[in-house]
Amino acid sequence: MSEAKDGDLKALQAALAAEHAAVYGYGVVGGRIGEARRTEARAAYDAHRARRDALARAVRDLGGTPVSAAAGYALPFAVPDYPAAVRLAAELEDRVAGVYSDLVRATEGERRRTAAEALREAAVRAVRWRGESVAFPGLAERTAAVSASPTA
Repeated sequence: MSEAKDGDLKALQAALAAEHAAVYGYGVVGGRIGEARRTEARAAYDAHRARRDALARAVRDLGGTPVSAAAGYALPFAVPDYPAAVRLAAELEDRVAGVYSDLVRATEGERRRTAAEALREAAVRAVRWRGESVAFPGLAERTAAVSASPTA
């Protein structure tokens, strides 16, 4: 396998693993989100399932075996209620955006365009859940640096 193809496959597998985790996480969100935002949570869940399936196909197209979903995932914090479910949804989108940022850097052509679209979609969903945006969606190290600066 060529080095470029190997890099693509590794980045695709990481994005697939992130989508598996997001699908799991949205199952938790859906159970706590409340009626007012349940449609939004369902749409995000469906979007992540579709991306997951497309990534699995892309991995197979490159001759790889798609990573499997784990039986369960550790959540970054307890999700006992609606506010925590909203925070979790925003966190899931931030994490997925970060992985798609890596995929944008690792790929070219149509894969890069698709990854950039997925990054944008995750960033928009994160803003909707959080109620505010970040300076560099998908680039946690830059977002943290801007947030920590005295002029930010």
